[in-house]
Amino acid sequence: MDEKDFQEMSVQLEQEANLREKLKDEVLKLEQKSRSMQGTMNKIHATPTAQLPKIISTVKPVVESCKDDTRAIAFLVPPNNYWRWKQMWSQAVQGVVFTLALCKFLEDGTLITLPEVSQVLGVEADWKDRFTIATEDYLHGIISLVNELSRLAVNAVTLGDFDAPFRISVFVKDLFAGFSLLNLKNDGLRRRFDSLKYDVKRIEEVVYDVSLRKLNTPTTGGDETMS
Repeated sequence: MDEKDFQEMSVQLEQEANLREKLKDEVLKLEQKSRSMQGTMNKIHATPTAQLPKIISTVKPVVESCKDDTRAIAFLVPPNNYWRWKQMWSQAVQGVVFTLALCKFLEDGTLITLPEVSQVLGVEADWKDRFTIATEDYLHGIISLVNELSRLAVNAVTLGDFDAPFRISVFVKDLFAGFSLLNLKNDGLRRRFDSLKYDVKRIEEVVYDVSLRKLNTPTTGGDETMS
């Protein structure tokens, strides 16, 4: 290997370092927005159910602005380099997925899908070799949703919404059943899934306590469903 080879490698290293710094700047913007939205959504634990739409409405403009960040990241990553750089934005994406999933549940009681997340964030199909929402990151965000809902089940009762734990319980049990069908080989994801049974148990305890005290609104046909 002669001096020319080392010079070429030096140029490549410098280019990679410059790209990394540019990506850091763009990812930081997405991380800041993710933290900001999570901070805003944390208010749901001290807010009556009827006032939750107001909180969600304050998050929507921030979500919309995340499209600028995903686009900027996508255009910085060289073709066919997605897997090389994805860990830089993985955590930020997980946080955004969590926020979107929480808003969706609070709005209509349903689960946001991976394609819906991609659409909301403006992710285009032809970016797949540069930037996309990884299934793993989506699932991490959904697990965070379950963690948050187990907390909400308790706080909703404190605020006088005795029906919320029942809606949450049905939703979370369906999610848990869905996760049980997955063959999770990722250790981190597997560990987080295994912890969900504690969230399910916590929610069941709240449902049992409310039922025992007959505080919830009686329903016909058995299980509670989302309105």
